[in-house]
Amino acid sequence: MATDWLGSIVSINCGESLGVYQGRVSAVDQVSQTISLTRPFHNGVKCLVPEVTFRAGDITELKILEIPGPGDSRQCGDSQQMDTALPAVGCQVGPSQNGTSKVLRKPMASSAPQNIPRRTDVKSQDIVISPQQQCSKSYMDRHMETLSQSKGFRRRHNSWSSSSRHPNQVTPKKSGLKNGQMKSKDDECFGDDIDEIPDTDFDFEGNLALFDKAAVFEEIETYERRSGTRSRGTPNEKPARYRHDENILESEPIVYRRIVVPQNPNKEFCTDSGLVVPSVSYELHKKLLAVAEKHGLSLERRLEMTGVCASQMALSLLGGPNRLNPKNVHQRPTVALLCGPHVKGAQGISCGRHLSNHDVHVILFLPNFVKMLESITNELNLFSKTQGQQVSSVKDLPDTPVDLVINCLDCHENAFLRDQPWYKAVVDWANQNRAPVLSIDPPISEMELGIDAKWSLALGLPLPLGERAGRVYLCDIGIPQKVFQEVGINYHSPFGCKFVIPLHST
Repeated sequence: MATDWLGSIVSINCGESLGVYQGRVSAVDQVSQTISLTRPFHNGVKCLVPEVTFRAGDITELKILEIPGPGDSRQCGDSQQMDTALPAVGCQVGPSQNGTSKVLRKPMASSAPQNIPRRTDVKSQDIVISPQQQCSKSYMDRHMETLSQSKGFRRRHNSWSSSSRHPNQVTPKKSGLKNGQMKSKDDECFGDDIDEIPDTDFDFEGNLALFDKAAVFEEIETYERRSGTRSRGTPNEKPARYRHDENILESEPIVYRRIVVPQNPNKEFCTDSGLVVPSVSYELHKKLLAVAEKHGLSLERRLEMTGVCASQMALSLLGGPNRLNPKNVHQRPTVALLCGPHVKGAQGISCGRHLSNHDVHVILFLPNFVKMLESITNELNLFSKTQGQQVSSVKDLPDTPVDLVINCLDCHENAFLRDQPWYKAVVDWANQNRAPVLSIDPPISEMELGIDAKWSLALGLPLPLGERAGRVYLCDIGIPQKVFQEVGINYHSPFGCKFVIPLHST
């Protein structure tokens, strides 16, 4: 009778237009030739409606996935949610011309993904099948064996013994105390015969290929569009990816030339961000500092700002936090500071004071002069309050290599200092010490450079330095933007969040 199939899990193939449905049979109407499935799945995806009904004319193929017994708790109308449908294998019944079902011997592949069958506990019983839909004994034997193996996966229970395997006979559920239950679980898990283990493995790729991902995403997108929820997009749409230093908000196009000087620069540099920084002549740079001093940026402020930026760069060159920390007191770095009797020398003394405050051993060389500049005298008074060492003779400089040499000997204007004996002696010492050299605000002419530098620090805007200046860095000495505009420079700060930035030759 048709009512014997109520509660069975079936798979109904309705062709390419409607697809494949799986669910539990809730009603069979022989008069109207319809069948209803509760909690259906469409192409492997759970349907939004609790029940669907099919006409006999729409059914291309019908497969019986599971036949429940009289004691099965998962009957039609059960309030529990139905598990994912079993693999589409087993008896296959198709509609005949007279409306009755007929057995199809050839198993058909399903477009829905196959799932591992879950173990069910059934009582000892006989499965009664009506003569109209019963399968042959040999086919049912293959059907039950296929269900137990499920393409390489074994059902972890001892439903069929190796000695007697009958399609209408199942093993009764074991009951007992706790020890009996544990033994029953061990038998169900490890009680199968070793000879019954299949040699073939489960085809993961083939089973995954049966899942139509594009159709599922299209169905989800259609549902979310109708319900007004957020759309997830189709699989072909790839979200935009950004780096950690990129802005996700749309902004105006970047202008890389934001500094314009009144005269054509002899040399141009660029920052790490690609901003163009043109060089200026020494006359324009001198005029810029004079206008800034007129507006309140005094020499003392400029010396302090230069000393802070130069000391920060020197601390980074000495190793930064890896070298300068309380655990490395035995690795205290040594810096030789070579200064001349001019403003550039005062900048170096300010840098040495900050380095000494950061636990760096500073050896300051400054020649003896009868009359010193006021800025040098002030800086020396502050430097004398630190642990730094001041010398005036080359003989007092260390014989062993130091960690860093800071060169402030050269001056833009007083070129006669190069002829002094102390200058030549200090240059020879620096070239023989073989320590890396950092020059602060070096002159333009390479003929005035007695010491080849590995790094050079420019102030405000760079000068057109040559090859002997090494790699050029630029520091911010606090000149306001309107001061640049007053001397004819269209200026926009290239420093960003830093006070010292590297420059690259274009």
